[in-house]
Amino acid sequence: MERIYSEVAEQLLLIEAEMRRLDLWAAQPPSAEALASTEPFCVDTLTLPQWLQFIFLPRMRQLIERELPLPRQCGIAPMAEEYFRGDAGGKLVERLAELDGRLQRG
Repeated sequence: MERIYSEVAEQLLLIEAEMRRLDLWAAQPPSAEALASTEPFCVDTLTLPQWLQFIFLPRMRQLIERELPLPRQCGIAPMAEEYFRGDAGGKLVERLAELDGRLQRG
């Protein structure tokens, strides 16, 4: 596996761990209808943590497992900054910014 895949996989684990630490990790998935939203980031049906857990992280893991091209632009950290606005999500925002940066470097 290329180095980028292992580095991104590690970042995904760190993001999951931080979400769990912040008690943002849901035990039950949202409804199928909520997951089927066509809006960017499912803003009309999911919270940012739900989108990360049930859409983004699984899709990124699939790309890594299949060694498919990873996105070069994610821009999730600014979304997270807005979502948390000074709340306790600082470390999670940091982790997402690190992932954004790693993907940009390719």
